[in-house]
Amino acid sequence: MKGQSLRQANWHGHVLATNAPHPYRHWLTGGGSLTNKLKAHSSAFRVQLLHQDTAICLADEANIIGYHRPGRVWEREVLLQCDNTPVVFAHTVVPMSADASDWPLFSALGERSLGSTLFGDPQVRRGELEFARLRATHPLARRARSALAAHGAEVPDEALLYARRCLYQRHEGTLLVTEVFLPPVLKLERNNVK
Repeated sequence: MKGQSLRQANWHGHVLATNAPHPYRHWLTGGGSLTNKLKAHSSAFRVQLLHQDTAICLADEANIIGYHRPGRVWEREVLLQCDNTPVVFAHTVVPMSADASDWPLFSALGERSLGSTLFGDPQVRRGELEFARLRATHPLARRARSALAAHGAEVPDEALLYARRCLYQRHEGTLLVTEVFLPPVLKLERNNVK
């Protein structure tokens, strides 16, 4: 049972509950589109699609998307890169009950930004941000580390990763976006080119 709890995150309604270092708080709490914020802190922004398919949602996602226990969802994972450096690992799940009229562009996004779609659609309602620190045993921390390793970068196992998530609604459909902020995001403040 203890191992199971380490694979789940404690999500909080306030960033201070995560004890995130101050430089991360800037990224975790920022309003508006994260895509636009990252573009403003780099000369080249890219979305790298890692995977988009059906999957079983994570244990700490089930309740917020309306499931009683982990069940099948549409899942999308991407790396957000600034100047060829991965800075955010983003994980999105959509319950299978959603249809094409709820999220018409989701299945065809490819390497386009989901954030641009969400913030550009007046029918999308955004929920409150929640924050967590992810231990190395959390599935999203493992996936983020694996994606970083594929780029030749590593995060020590003992290092906590800080994340935020938000539930979006459009018509009858819900969509949960979790963004895991990778250590290189902290260098963007010092290298702001805009």
